[in-house]
Amino acid sequence: MEPRQPGSNKMPDFDKLNDRLIAESSTSPMLVIKTNLDPEDTVENNPYYHDEEPKDPKEFKAYFEE
Repeated sequence: MEPRQPGSNKMPDFDKLNDRLIAESSTSPMLVIKTNLDPEDTVENNPYYHDEEPKDPKEFKAYFEE
């Protein structure tokens, strides 16, 4: 049985692409700053919130609020 290949057959093989640059993640620490411009609600403009109620709303809000 052949492995399932999702996507279009017209797409080039990812390993053969030579016009892409994949940056490695930084090993140095990052600084994340909360400002007065950040929304008060954790679901507002949050890319991890998808219009449906999360499985555990308290845990979701606790993760994004500090």
